[in-house]
Amino acid sequence: MEVVKEEIEDISVSHPCQLKNEDTKEQTDLVGLKDESGEPNGPHQEPHQYQKTHCFKVEEISSECSQINNTKTRESFACPHCEEVFALKRDFDLHIRVHTGEKIFTCPQCEKHFLYKAQLVEHIRTHIKGGRLYPCLQCGKSFKQRCLLNAHIHIHTGERPYPCPQCEKSFRRSSMLNDHMKIHTGERPYTCVQCGKSFRLTRMLNDHVRIHSGERPYPCSQCGKRFKQSGALNNHMKIHSGERPYPCPQCGKSFRTSSLLNIHMNIHTGERPYPCVQCGKSFRQTGALNAHMRIHSGELPHPCVQCGKSFRQSSSLNNHMRTHSEERPYTCVECGKSFRQNCNLNHHMKIHSREGPCTCPQCGKGFINSSKLDTHMKIHSGESPYTCLECGKSFTNQSHFRIHMRIHTGERPYSCLQCPKSFTQKGGLKVHMRIHSRETPNTTSV
Repeated sequence: MEVVKEEIEDISVSHPCQLKNEDTKEQTDLVGLKDESGEPNGPHQEPHQYQKTHCFKVEEISSECSQINNTKTRESFACPHCEEVFALKRDFDLHIRVHTGEKIFTCPQCEKHFLYKAQLVEHIRTHIKGGRLYPCLQCGKSFKQRCLLNAHIHIHTGERPYPCPQCEKSFRRSSMLNDHMKIHTGERPYTCVQCGKSFRLTRMLNDHVRIHSGERPYPCSQCGKRFKQSGALNNHMKIHSGERPYPCPQCGKSFRTSSLLNIHMNIHTGERPYPCVQCGKSFRQTGALNAHMRIHSGELPHPCVQCGKSFRQSSSLNNHMRTHSEERPYTCVECGKSFRQNCNLNHHMKIHSREGPCTCPQCGKGFINSSKLDTHMKIHSGESPYTCLECGKSFTNQSHFRIHMRIHTGERPYSCLQCPKSFTQKGGLKVHMRIHSRETPNTTSV
C-alpha cells in the first residue's frame, strides 16, 4: 500500500492499480490513467467515428486508494442523421442502415436483399413449399408471415385495433389506417405521368395506368374474362363458386367481399359518409362519389377505342362496348332472353317470379322498385311536375320530359354507326339498325 501512495503523490502511474478483492467498485474503475506525456497505457486504439468519450478529471487525491476518484470512460454512439444515441455499437450499426439503405442480408435462392436478418428469414419461407407456414385455425387459410395471419384473425374476431383519430373509423391493420389518413390530409403523392392524375396509394396508380395501356393481366381460368387487378379476379371467382362468406347480421343477405357488406350495411344505418364538397350530396361509396365528382369536372376518362365516345365510369364503358360486339352475356334461364347488364337481367327475372315488392295502394299494381311506383303514383294524383317552357306540355317523369325537349333542341344523341342518320330515342335507333342487318320486326298477317 505504501507503493501506491508514492505513485499517486507523483501523479504518475506507470502500471494500473492492482486492487484487492475487497476493494470497492469505485476502485475497480481505476484503469487507463495517462502518464505525464499524455499517452494512454496499453495498446493504442482509434475511437469509432461516431464514438463519444466522456472523461471525468481527478478532483481529489488522498493517501487512500479507496478515496480516489479517477477517470471513467463511457462510450456511446450518436447517429449523425437523426442524433439518436445508442449504448451499443451493434445497435448503432443496425440503425445506421435505415439512413444509408444498406441491405447486407441476401437470399441465396433469388438474391433479393434485405435490411434485417429477420426480414430475410421471413422471405426464405416463401421458397419453402409456397411459403405459407402460418395457417388460420378457424378457416384453414395460410399466410407467408405471422403478421399477416394476425391481421387475418381480426376478420373472425371483428377486432379493429387501429382507430382513426379524426373520424373514429377503425381498421384491422396499421397500414390500412395510414392509407385512410391520406383521405383526411388530402395527400396524393403518386401521379400518373400520362394524364397527371394523382392517387393516395401506389396500387391505385398501378390500376389506373392499366386504363391507358388496356392491360388486363389476370384472366379467369373458367370463363376467360380478364381483370386489371388480382383482387378483382378473386372476387370474380366467387361468382363461379357461389361463395358468399360475408353475411349481413341484420337481414342475413350474404356478399362475396367484406367491402360489399360494408356498403350494404349503410342501407340499414342510412349512413352516407362520403359527401360532395361542391354540392353537398352524400354517397355510401367512395366510387360513387368519385363518379359524381366527374359531373362537376366534366371529366370523361374512359374512351371507347372504336367510336371515341367517352364515359365517366369504366363500367359504363364496358356496357357500351357490348353495343359494338352485340354481346349479351346475361341470359334468362326461364325464357332465354339475354341482356348486356346483370342488373337488367335481375329486373327481368322479377317478371317471371311475379315479384313486385312495391305495390300501389290505390290499384294494387306491383312494381319491381320504388322509383317505378313513385312514377306510377303520379297517374293517380294527376301530378305532372316536369313542364316544358317552350310549349307548356307537362310530364309525370323526368325521362319523358328529357326526350320531349329534344324536339325543341334538335338533339339526336343516338347515331347509327353505319350511316349518318341519328335519333332522339334509343328505340328509334334499334328499329333503324334492323335495316342494315336486314332484320324486319315481327308483323302479324291480316
